[in-house]
Amino acid sequence: MTNATAIPVSDKQQILAQLCEQLDDAIFILDANLCYLSVNACYEMTIGYNESFLLGRPLGIYAAKFLSADERSILADITSHLNSSGFYEKHFAMANRYGQVIDCHMTYRKICIEQTVYYVGMVRDMSAAIKDQKKVAHLLNYNQVTGLPNRKVFLSKTNDLLLDTYQEIAIVRLNIDRYRSLASLLGPDGINTLIKSFVTRIKNLQLDYLTCFSHFGGDDFVLVFECPDANIVRQQLDSLMQICERPFSSDKTEANIYCHISVGASYFPKDDDELTGLLAKAEKALHYVKKQGGEDICWYDTSIDEATIGNWQLESELRTAAAEGQFIPYYQPKFELATGIITGFEALVRWQHPTRGLLRPIHFIDAIITHKLSFELFSQMAVQIAKQLSIWQEQGFCQHICINADATEFSHPNFFKMVRNLLIQHNISATQLHIEVTESSLIQRHSKVKKQLGLLKELGIYLALDDFGTGYASLSYLQEYPFDFIKVDKSFISDIDNNQTQYAIVKAILDLGTALDMQIIAEGIETEQQRDVLLSMGCKQGQGYWLSRPVAADAATKMLIEQYRTH
Repeated sequence: MTNATAIPVSDKQQILAQLCEQLDDAIFILDANLCYLSVNACYEMTIGYNESFLLGRPLGIYAAKFLSADERSILADITSHLNSSGFYEKHFAMANRYGQVIDCHMTYRKICIEQTVYYVGMVRDMSAAIKDQKKVAHLLNYNQVTGLPNRKVFLSKTNDLLLDTYQEIAIVRLNIDRYRSLASLLGPDGINTLIKSFVTRIKNLQLDYLTCFSHFGGDDFVLVFECPDANIVRQQLDSLMQICERPFSSDKTEANIYCHISVGASYFPKDDDELTGLLAKAEKALHYVKKQGGEDICWYDTSIDEATIGNWQLESELRTAAAEGQFIPYYQPKFELATGIITGFEALVRWQHPTRGLLRPIHFIDAIITHKLSFELFSQMAVQIAKQLSIWQEQGFCQHICINADATEFSHPNFFKMVRNLLIQHNISATQLHIEVTESSLIQRHSKVKKQLGLLKELGIYLALDDFGTGYASLSYLQEYPFDFIKVDKSFISDIDNNQTQYAIVKAILDLGTALDMQIIAEGIETEQQRDVLLSMGCKQGQGYWLSRPVAADAATKMLIEQYRTH
């Protein structure tokens, strides 16, 4: 083992001196009066002054009487700690000679050598680390597209506000209508640019009493107002809606973009005294206004909860009805207007509700569409209609029944297969099943509907265009689709015996049907006079309350039996 000898004091001092000069940390030595005795190269670079300038000057460079109150307070704090404990440590921002502000961590140590007091200071530049910390904090607390506070900051600020306020607080939820369509049209960069422009417009409004404008992501924004009276906020929201009347430009499309918005709001203390409840109720109001078509403002009310509960209950009851076969067809006869002979029936859905009795479509059809139960309803109706046709066939009545279908049913992958199987299972002819299509269905899903109608036609099923004349492209539909019947909407029949315009329209449709070899059926005949006018015009078939209301299957069977006896 080699005997180690102590390093000479002179060498040690020289090594330490060179080390201090080469360190990346700034080091300086002060005397007992906190005046500079020595600084290393890093300290010169950090503070911007060389050693020759600093020697003999006090810490802070200038005499105490020229320093600010804050600077004098820091120097007094340093002196106090060094005298009492011989150590001082602090994070603070220090301005250098060039006006740059440096985030520092500074330490001072008291060292006594042969009864002489020295203070050794070390300064570490923390600017890069603090900058990274601030960047991470910004990422965690602010939306990266708009720079607005995110949900986390919103919850913290608004919770504190609710604890301290003596005023009313309004929580406003805001969504951009058709946001997904806009995002698809403009792409990621384009939609981000649009969102930034949208936020800029809101900021430029300089809304009174606005305490927090937060961006949860996408098109989801929240505004918080603190004011003496929440009614003041109602006026502010009117201004908010008006910014959407001016279009936004985009380099992704030549067309102007309009950002229509839906707004839901709640306020403290009327609606709730906790943030979670206020936020939830504002969101309920937002969802409610969006269901009504959007582009409006809705303040929370307990009736929204009642409507929501009612919708949930209705959905549950509809699903039960579909599972248990509570939907039944009622049959409205179609007649030869000249003879009164029944030529067929149109099946109209009714809901045999277990507690509310027999319900017409007006009470549930919108909910059927909303909750995507259209195909289940169509299937249940189609099965019962096929059974009824089979029963009448066995009784010797050769009739047809018309069933209504829309785009939702047509687009279902099992639609055609289900219809074809019904004909086979119940041994009925395809010509006994007619399917009516509304013009709105043709508009919504053009390609799918066209394909399904072609398959049905090949199968031998007769097709009817319902509510003819009420859409936007009725004539083009007649050219494009293989319809056998045109049903004239009742809006053209209601005053046909007095209104020359209605008369001319129906006459033109009759002539068109003759030219295209399509049969015409008039809907909504409610008076004898209407029937007579239609007859005189050459209309051969019709249906309506004057002729017969929709009836249950047994009543329809009795009508057929009676007709058989009399004819």
